[in-house]
This record gives sequence, structure tokens and C-alpha cells, in this order.
Amino acid sequence: MHHCTVTLESPLPYHAPSSHPIFSAPLHPRHFILPFSPPKTGGLHHHHHSVFTCKGIQLSVPSHGSASLVPSNGNGAAIHDWKLRSVGLKSIDVATLGNLCVDIVLNVPKLPPRSREARFAYMQELSKSPPDRKYWEAGGNCNMAIAAARLGLHCSTIGHVGDEIYGQFLLDVLREERISMVGMGEDDDIVDTSSASYETLLCWVLVDPLQRHGFCSRADFSKEPAFSWMSKLSGEVKVAIKQSKILFCNGFGFDELSPGLIMLALDYAVDVGTSIFFDPGPRGKSLMTGSPEERQALRHFLKMSDVLLLTSDEAESLTGIGNPILAGKELLKNGIRTKWVIVKMGSRGSILVTMSSISCAPAFKVNVIDTVGCGDSFVAAIAFGYIHNMPLVHTLAIANAVGAATAMGCGAGRNVATLDKVTELMRASDMKEDDEFWSELVKDLDTEEITFLSKMVINGRNIQVNHIALQKVVSELLPKLENRWLEGKVVS
Repeated sequence: MHHCTVTLESPLPYHAPSSHPIFSAPLHPRHFILPFSPPKTGGLHHHHHSVFTCKGIQLSVPSHGSASLVPSNGNGAAIHDWKLRSVGLKSIDVATLGNLCVDIVLNVPKLPPRSREARFAYMQELSKSPPDRKYWEAGGNCNMAIAAARLGLHCSTIGHVGDEIYGQFLLDVLREERISMVGMGEDDDIVDTSSASYETLLCWVLVDPLQRHGFCSRADFSKEPAFSWMSKLSGEVKVAIKQSKILFCNGFGFDELSPGLIMLALDYAVDVGTSIFFDPGPRGKSLMTGSPEERQALRHFLKMSDVLLLTSDEAESLTGIGNPILAGKELLKNGIRTKWVIVKMGSRGSILVTMSSISCAPAFKVNVIDTVGCGDSFVAAIAFGYIHNMPLVHTLAIANAVGAATAMGCGAGRNVATLDKVTELMRASDMKEDDEFWSELVKDLDTEEITFLSKMVINGRNIQVNHIALQKVVSELLPKLENRWLEGKVVS
């Protein structure tokens, strides 16, 4: 299933149609959909460095253990201690692979029955006539792309949408958010474009009077991926991957695309020097016990990804290790290209593990309305920190703030955090602290450098841990965030 949802007190807020002209005819999803006006900058503003500050740069991805925003050799040149296999033009900050769907959130008198056959019949009945557009929302990887674009990153989505009204809606939303879209598939792919297998994937999010949730998607009722007719990467897709600094994939992509096609994209990204971010999500456990092709693809991602993102439960299920830091170390040890393992600890915060360091950041205190899209928003901010070579604890601080700001709203898609909300939350600097929990987590670690984000720094508190004051981090981050290209960009 595509999403994990908590209580919604009402259907998602209605969004007025885009102010941009509606397409007069369906736009073929295999075409590029480009933003109307490109980002003014692809990176943070630095006084002495132009790296990552404009489109069309020559990218050499930096080492991400640095304590400075952009390390320098003293002559104004950025220093990198590892090089990509292929360095080329990287005009896209983040591209997402697959998992493009439309969420439809409905209040229903009762949730669908449990049996497979009855649930399928229920979904078929729902699908007979489209509900009002006020219940539609962009879902799946659109959440991550929208959150990243609102941080000022230049984003692209790679996937498939159909020619029907739902596909047109999704394209319109992406266009509103100035996110480019590259359709997958070749002209020689064997598929009837009028068949259900070509249609945009829908996820029905159903809410009963007790605020319990049920989910229906046609991907739930097929042994094959929704778009199993796709067999190879098109030239356009390869160009998009090659031009991207990061390719983000998650476990839900396997609901749409075959394991073989996903691995083709992963291997091509490695070949052209694009960093891989992988979040297995709830599908990680089923991929572990899935088909031989699914198990092979999961192993390949765990070895070849530059950054792995998991919840503590997911980290434990993949490694059998309960301590999230030790689980992260195990994933690093077994990886070939893995540089960061990030463990999302929910309401407690997050952890970033590298081969030589551990960074911990408690969560911000917020009034949680809905956690849908929080994980996707978190990933977007991690990508922001990674691209800009920010100190690790700064990256976690931004990611926690973006995830928390999304939790303060209702639903995902266009309801994910805006930059205004993120900066407001960071200014408040109200962070949860649970010294007993974090001390217990790191007490048996004896070799790594440990950095911990704290409300205040107390000398002599723990000689093993380097405490960084939240106010110091916020004071360094806010000017950078506030320099983002906000005008006409950030949704209020």
C-alpha cells in the first residue's frame, strides 16, 4: 500500500485549480513537463563558492562528513575526497522514480470488508464515478518532490500517469509546484492505452466515523506490478537520471514497476554518477520474503545506495538488530557505496550513522494533526542537506523540522510543509529532549564520534558526546533557508 495514514478529522482541504491554463487536450505522459519558470538557484548562497548555486553545473559530489557547509582548499575551490565514476551536467537536484499516484480521501459509513474478493468489489464500486476533485490529492513520490521543491530544489518525477482525468490532475499539480515530469515507457511497449493497466494509479484512503482508515488500490489485487508492461528505460528517462544529483526510490515503487526495470534504473544511475537514496518503507519486509527478483532487487539497493533511510522498526527487520545505531552500522558494513544510514525514530527524532560518526537530533515539539507525508518531507530535507554538504547534525535538524511542519497540517501532496512553516518552527526552537533515552542508546559505543543536538550545551555533561546547541544550528541555518527563492514559489 502506498501510504500509512493517521486520523483525519475531515477530508483534505480543497485546493482551487491552478492559475495556469488547463491543458486543452490530455498531454501525453511520455513527454517532458517542464516547470514554467526554472529555479533561480539550485543551492544555498555562499560568499565564496558557486558550487550548487545554478542550473547546469559540473557536479562532483562532496564528502559528507565535513563540519563546514562547503569545505575549501583556501583558494575558493571546493574539496572532495571521492569522485563520481562519471561527472556530467547535473541540472536536476532530485529525481524520484515511480510511485506516482492520486490519493482520494473519502469519509465512508464503514470500512471495506476484509476478504480480498469483497475488497476488490468495493474498490470497483468506488471507481465507477470520480468523486469531487476536492477529495483528490497528489500522492506517493509527489510528496517528496513537492517538499523538496518548496525548499528550493530543482525536482523531477520519473514515472507513469495515464491520459485520463486523474493523470491530468497529477500533471497539473506537478506543474503548479514547478516540478518537471518525465514519462516512462517506449513506443514499442506492448500495452493497450485504453486498458486499466495504463491508467494512473489511484489510492483510495477511506475514513470511517470512528476515524479508522482503510486503503484500496488496484496494486493490492495483482501479483504483477501495475505497470508490468514497461520493460526498459527510455532515452528521456536516462537523460533525466544522468542530469540528476540524486535519484530517490522507495519500496512502493515495486507496486508499479518490475524489479528488473527498477534495477536497470539503479545501475544506470550508478554508472552516470547519480547518488541513490533508498527508503524501503513498509514494503521492505515483504520484499525480503517476496519473489527471487524482489529479494535480489532489495539486496542490490541495500548494497548500492549512497543513502539509506529507514524507520527503527524497518532497520530492525532488515538486520535483526534492535538498537537502531548498531543496525545502521550493520547496513553500512554490508553496503558497497553506502555513506549514510538514517534512522527515523518517529516522535523521538532521528539518527544519522556514517562509518566514522553518529549524529542524533531529537524531534521538535508540535501539535500533530496528521503524519501522512512526514517521512517523505523528511527525506526531501535530507536531500537538501546532502546536496549542500551541510554538517550532519544541521541536516537532521532541517529534516526534523520539515517533517514536523508537515505533521502540523492535514494530509500530504500540496499540504506538505511550506518553507514559511519550517522557518517559523525552527525559530521557536522547541525541541523534545529525553536524555535518558539517548544516553541509553549510545552508552555502549566507544569508537565513533557522537554529535548530539541539544537545547543547551552543558560543559562536562558527557565527554563521549559532542553537544551542539540548537540555537547555534538554527542561527546558521535560517539565513540560508531565508535566501531560498521564495518569491512566487512557496505556497502560503
